[in-house]
Amino acid sequence: MTESNEMKHMHGGPLHAHVGFPVPDVSFEYYHNEEFKKGKLSDYKGKWLILFFYPADFTFVCPTELEEMANTYELFQAEGAEVISVSTDTVFTHKAWHDHSEAIKKITYPMAADPTGELCMTFDTYIEDEGMSLRGTFVIDPEGILKLSEVNDNSIGRSAKELLRKLKAAKFVAENDGMVCPASWNPGEDTLKPGIDLVGKI
Repeated sequence: MTESNEMKHMHGGPLHAHVGFPVPDVSFEYYHNEEFKKGKLSDYKGKWLILFFYPADFTFVCPTELEEMANTYELFQAEGAEVISVSTDTVFTHKAWHDHSEAIKKITYPMAADPTGELCMTFDTYIEDEGMSLRGTFVIDPEGILKLSEVNDNSIGRSAKELLRKLKAAKFVAENDGMVCPASWNPGEDTLKPGIDLVGKI
């Protein structure tokens, strides 16, 4: 039994992901490129990873979000990031949805299946009495450290463009030690270097 599994066993459930700390190495099945595959979060070390949780396949807001992510997927890849969508559906349901929805047919990123809710519980998106997930967005750096955590009510859709901006900001900070990005920062704009000389002047 690994250390993470021992801790999981001791606490009676999954470990939870926290910003600034390594994410638990959860295993999962996923549907990708017409195949059912198995993986774990540590497989993506060395690149940025975006986990995009949504409530369920064959619903209404979800296809608009997932299609938008599909349309911007190449831009995320250009930043060295992988995108994985996550719901509590099975890989078989993912395939059926992919086969029958014009919007979902555009998806070329992996679609993770979490029917036991382990991934959702790890990232605190699980709705226990519904067996579904809230809309959660998580950015994990190449070292496996959680850098961004956002959870929305399921009635509120998200923006792939804004997520891409936040990924670029996270990358800039990671690559430029001591610098921080102000509100609505975009690449090429001024950044800040925190110091006593800035106190009260911003």
